[in-house]
Formats: sequence, C-alpha cells, structure tokens
Amino acid sequence: MPLESVAIKDSLSYMDVPVEILDRQIRRLRKKEVVSGKVLWRSQSIEGATWEAEATIKFKYPHLFPSDSTSV
Repeated sequence: MPLESVAIKDSLSYMDVPVEILDRQIRRLRKKEVVSGKVLWRSQSIEGATWEAEATIKFKYPHLFPSDSTSV
C-alpha cells in the first residue's frame, strides 16, 4: 500500500461515552446540595465508574435520564 494514501490523525484520542448511571448521591453543603451520579463508561469496568456532577451528565447525555421525576 502506498504511504500517500494512509491518513493519520494528529490526535490519537477517542471519545468515551457513558453507558448507564449506577448510583446517585446528594451531598449537603452549608447552603446548597450537590447531586452526583456514578457513571459507568463504555471502556471501563464497574470498578472504573466515576462520580460526576449530575447536572453536567444530564446536559451532555440526556438519554441516561428517561424521566425527570427523580430530579432534585
């Protein structure tokens, strides 16, 4: 194969997407509440799930939240 036809991108990164919300927690600070969700990512095992701000995840990936009845 001729090298001229091989295209290589400068960035060798990929976009990881969330698969599901495993858990939810509310942390109470002095004057506000912070809601977080434990997110399972496509390329990670359950042990690799991370806690993310629910508002951010809901904005970027609304399909993970089928109903708003549990929102705070």
